[in-house]
Amino acid sequence: MTAKAHNEICRLSPQKLILIKHNRGNFTIVILITCVTFLIALHTQFFLQTPPPPSSWETSIFNTTHNELNSTVHKLRSSVTFLPLKDLRHARAPLEGHTWFMSSMYDTHEDGEVQYQQFPSESSHGKLLCLKGRDTHDGSWNSYALAWPEALPYNTTFMRGLTFVSYNHYNYENLWHGLCAMVPFVAWHKMNNSSQLPSRWVLYHWGELRFKMGLWVDTLMEATFNGPPIIEKFDGVNEDGPVCFEEAVVMRHNEGGMSRERRMEVYDLMRCKARMFCNVSLKGSDVEINDRGSPMIGMTLFFRTGPRSFKNDTIVAEIFHKECAKIEGCRFMVAHSNNLTFCEQVKLMSVTDILISPHGAQLTNMFLMQRNSSVMEFFPKGWLKLAGVGQYVYHWIASWSGMKHQGSWRDPSGDECPYSDDDRRCMSIYKNGRIGHNETLFSEWARNVLAEVKTRKIQETSIKRRASSSFGGTCS
Repeated sequence: MTAKAHNEICRLSPQKLILIKHNRGNFTIVILITCVTFLIALHTQFFLQTPPPPSSWETSIFNTTHNELNSTVHKLRSSVTFLPLKDLRHARAPLEGHTWFMSSMYDTHEDGEVQYQQFPSESSHGKLLCLKGRDTHDGSWNSYALAWPEALPYNTTFMRGLTFVSYNHYNYENLWHGLCAMVPFVAWHKMNNSSQLPSRWVLYHWGELRFKMGLWVDTLMEATFNGPPIIEKFDGVNEDGPVCFEEAVVMRHNEGGMSRERRMEVYDLMRCKARMFCNVSLKGSDVEINDRGSPMIGMTLFFRTGPRSFKNDTIVAEIFHKECAKIEGCRFMVAHSNNLTFCEQVKLMSVTDILISPHGAQLTNMFLMQRNSSVMEFFPKGWLKLAGVGQYVYHWIASWSGMKHQGSWRDPSGDECPYSDDDRRCMSIYKNGRIGHNETLFSEWARNVLAEVKTRKIQETSIKRRASSSFGGTCS
């Protein structure tokens, strides 16, 4: 320090000397803070670019979490509980409530729509349907369960695509019974505007596996879903392990819960699909009117053989042929259902306005006629009292498919029963009875139906109506 500077400092007061020292100290602190901040920034940048290896306690936590996850999945896979498909607790009322098929599950049902179960779905909480067992004689040995997709049971065979699972207390080989089981699947498919086709069908009858449909039912489903139905037989699948489905729709109430409007839409779709499949076109045909402007009326007598057949086919055919001949434009046709292919039946029904036939599965073909067509049904003796509600099934399908059931004739004559008229044992005799005829009654009945159909068809002969009723090659 120079002498001059020293003298100036000496001349300062004590208060000023303290202030100068204080300012110098603050400057030093600022410098120190800046250096420390800079060093921390460099350290942080280096740390982010090159993370340090995990410490021993971090590795321990990771391994513990991974092991616990594996343990949880193992527990979930091992805890999947299979229940009998056929719940014997409900054997006395198998069709009530949930039904005894998958009795723990509720159906999804909106008013007027089909009742169904879908997996996975919100109602299943995202779980998949799994089936186990292939018994064809006792459905209580077959079982079902729900499982998370991430924790399927051990030894599972996983099947991709959409699976239709049908429970039916009827017979898939019978036209009427099989159709009742198939209608809800068509309704679900239409309701969802689905373009996805089923990859397979799993068929259960009383909880027991079935491996085929009747040819008529099978062909109708082929026409409806644009491909032959693949009936799952579980060949090559581990017999001890379950089968789980990527997506499944289960039907167990047939057409129950569907409104008449919805049923008619479904039958319209199947009718259209069947005609397209069989290359049947009504456009430009003589179904509506002839050259003289009279409506064309197709009257078909559909015979059957064996139980509930007519005792004398020839006489019955003559009665109805005679009445048809009195009506200009009426064309009388006779056919045996067991001699016709599916497409031959479709073609015959497409030109039939009045279907005459004994009670039986062949009457199921009625929905293939044009809407508002007529049906005349015949029964052997004893059915009214003892046959139960099943004798009205063709009244039902007529209503559901937009047809008009013109009543039934019940033969008052037939084999005698040794018991009282209302004894259930008599049904075993009446069930296989055959049907006679009443010429006066049949003739009058035919005249009345023909007159009604003629009047209706005259009212429907406009070009607009013909165009709307003709098959145009599309179905919706």
